[in-house]
Amino acid sequence: MHRLLTKIPNVERFFYVLLAFIPVSLFFGFFTNNLTLIFITSVVAIIPLARILGFATEQLAMQSNPAISGLLSATFGNIVELMIAIMALRQGLLRIVEASIVGSIIGNLLLLIGLSIFIGGLRHKHQKFNKEAIGVSSTMLIIMIVALSIPSVYSFINPTTTHIPVLSNAVVVVMALIYIAGLFFSLKTHRDLFDASDEIRRTQRAPTLKKSMASLILLIATLIVALESSFLVKGVEHAAVNIGLTETFIGVVIIAIITNIAEKSVAIHFALENHLDVSLEIGLSSAIQIALFVVPILVLVSQIFGFGFYLVFSLFEIVAILFSVMIVNHLSSDGKCNWLEGAQMMAVYLIIAIAFFFV
Repeated sequence: MHRLLTKIPNVERFFYVLLAFIPVSLFFGFFTNNLTLIFITSVVAIIPLARILGFATEQLAMQSNPAISGLLSATFGNIVELMIAIMALRQGLLRIVEASIVGSIIGNLLLLIGLSIFIGGLRHKHQKFNKEAIGVSSTMLIIMIVALSIPSVYSFINPTTTHIPVLSNAVVVVMALIYIAGLFFSLKTHRDLFDASDEIRRTQRAPTLKKSMASLILLIATLIVALESSFLVKGVEHAAVNIGLTETFIGVVIIAIITNIAEKSVAIHFALENHLDVSLEIGLSSAIQIALFVVPILVLVSQIFGFGFYLVFSLFEIVAILFSVMIVNHLSSDGKCNWLEGAQMMAVYLIIAIAFFFV
């Protein structure tokens, strides 16, 4: 572990100081009943673990095209999200699951991409990206809105209906199929639209980990995160009451930010290196994967074990996702951006987060 830490820039050592919270959270989780401290320490412990996931993913992604880089980062970031969601479903915390899904989507679209554009724009006056590739993801975002909103709107119109489970199951099948089709498109039939790997190889620093070592680190960190996630879910209800936050705010803001720290770190790195294509693909891929891959898995798991989770979100949540997709599609339409556009996206995220504080 010491050899690994020495290969990481000093500015990031702060994350690894927080590793001390892993044994602390294990102690509180196994030997005490203080649910508030269990929640707080597990949240802090997940922060450096998520960064380790990001570092190892970055090592694997360095020689990949933007689609594969984004897919890797999104997958390992969303594995944490999936673990927390399944554990929350087991405890009947549907509100936390719905809120964390919404928070992850708007966080990746507005906060992750906004931070990347803003920080990258401070170093590079004008940044360009492949608008054809981003256009494919933008269309998937619109499909995501349709898939998440139609069952919800149907439920609003027909509050006494008994068809929601059937409608929800049918929609998630379509969502999964179009997600698979999108992967086949970007990684196989139209791979050339997304492939900027030669340019990245010429300008990036050399990897410091072999693929086998990076993969092993990913596996170990993911297993530890799974344990910490169980502690987080165990204490979330009690902590919400003691801290004075609603479960919705905790899910939309706190859990969503914590579980996506790895992707944010990697995306900002590539933006600073003037490879905004990768940064955008990370944010878009993660949001799309949450909606079109993680959500169908959660609905399937819910159906198998009777957890009662369906594609029914509140009107406020649907509107928040809709606005997020609108601003992302608008700002990414011309194939270039600057730091102000990143600041604008972050401003929209803050407005939505503030509103969720009162929901």
